[in-house]
Amino acid sequence: MNNRRTPIGIALAAALALTACSNDDGASSGDGEGGGEITIWAHQGQESEVDALQSAVDGFNSSQEEYTATLQLVPEADYTSTVTTTSADSLPDVLEYDGPMMASLVYAGKLAPVGDLVAAETLENQTDSALAQNTYPVDDEVYGVSQFDASLGIYASASKLEAAGVDYPQDLQDAWTVEEFEAALEALAAQDEDGQVLDIKENYGAEWPTYGFLPVAWSTGKNIVEDNAADGNLNSPEVVAAVERFAGWREYIDPNTDDAAFLDGRVAMSWVGHWMYNPYAEALGEDLVVLPLPDFGAGPKSGQGSWAWAVNPESDDAEGAAAFLDFLTTDEQVAAMTEANAAPPATTTVLESSELYGADGPLAIFAESLQATCGDAVPSPDCVAVPRPITPAYPVISQQFSEAFFGAYEGGDAQELLDTAARAIDLDFQDNDGYGLS
Repeated sequence: MNNRRTPIGIALAAALALTACSNDDGASSGDGEGGGEITIWAHQGQESEVDALQSAVDGFNSSQEEYTATLQLVPEADYTSTVTTTSADSLPDVLEYDGPMMASLVYAGKLAPVGDLVAAETLENQTDSALAQNTYPVDDEVYGVSQFDASLGIYASASKLEAAGVDYPQDLQDAWTVEEFEAALEALAAQDEDGQVLDIKENYGAEWPTYGFLPVAWSTGKNIVEDNAADGNLNSPEVVAAVERFAGWREYIDPNTDDAAFLDGRVAMSWVGHWMYNPYAEALGEDLVVLPLPDFGAGPKSGQGSWAWAVNPESDDAEGAAAFLDFLTTDEQVAAMTEANAAPPATTTVLESSELYGADGPLAIFAESLQATCGDAVPSPDCVAVPRPITPAYPVISQQFSEAFFGAYEGGDAQELLDTAARAIDLDFQDNDGYGLS
């Protein structure tokens, strides 16, 4: 999951160009009897990810003679809008999607269930957290497979913590309470010239505000939406109090306009995900420690879910598309991609053998979080990773939560902001007859 802010281009132009490409090879007839040409759309992520994906496409083509796959990259900032504004009959055979968008795309008829398409061992090897994010609750069908997942935590400089006399957690069971976390901020600030000791990636945009801070709400033991209702959940006393508590930490937070607050040693801690491990490890070496997010009452929580792969229900070559998904989720290809982006593997076999995420790896805490997914249950002390709400209403939920959370962070009234957000989300459910969700 890459949440860096990037300039937004013109998605319609990209959609038109790509639509023309898919129409040229006849990929829109939907009769399932194509001539072995498999078209693929993917977001253009970091260079190492692109190289790993292109290598996978080349490897698939050379591994058999029945199908020829062609990859089309779309700038990440444009990707989701391109997919959502393109009709299913103009989409490619295989498309990538960002995890929380799955339900919206299923509702729009743009993803096919993969349970009867991909090999049984492909789904059996997906981790529980990947299956949770890729399963649509209305029909309990799996609509995608993942190469990698995502997780959150706090990176810290052990030497800065020790210099401030701060004891820090060694594992999930030892997570700081909010009071302990606040005390750590105060102790670190007392040793810091400007008192700003925490980075929360204020400079990130896109999906980050929701992905990064929904764990604050979940850690209170509340879902932000239950039974198609945000009122009484998103704006509950527990969530309001947690958002207010977080907003009170603003004096300790570096705005991080240059994305280098932690790398340059200006701050002792960084609240962010797995994708920053490689640069942080290179900069800090053995001084780097990885900690769970603070516990707001129902145990530490983390986000989960990242990019996944699906089959277009209008594909001429559904079997070929599924064959590509099977290839993409083999150990060799998952290992290559997760070595490129340092993400948690989304297959059990690669997760177990990973140097980063295995039992003694430096990011084992992220793997442990994902293995303790809450799934569709209410967040409790017994689970850690929580899928973002799996509903076609997610785009509205994400926008409303993000605006309310950062509105409170910037000094607004948390109760009023969350009340407004809850009303907007509930109105969206009402206007769309609950999207077929009970």
